[in-house]
Amino acid sequence: LWGDCRKGRRPSFTRAAEPEKARRLYDRFVEKVASRGLPVATGIFGEMMDVHLVNDGPVTLLLDSEKAF
Repeated sequence: LWGDCRKGRRPSFTRAAEPEKARRLYDRFVEKVASRGLPVATGIFGEMMDVHLVNDGPVTLLLDSEKAF
């Protein structure tokens, strides 16, 4: 759930949490979202997945590489 987007086109995950801690944070995040009655679909944590989506939601994140984060 964390990536450094200050350089290049792809985020760097070098400062992300270790896998065991990241898994706990991910599981907690999924539980919190589901507890609000929102639909949640998950895959296998840490695996490469093909994701297909329709960008039709209340939130769009804009990453501007020209600004300091």
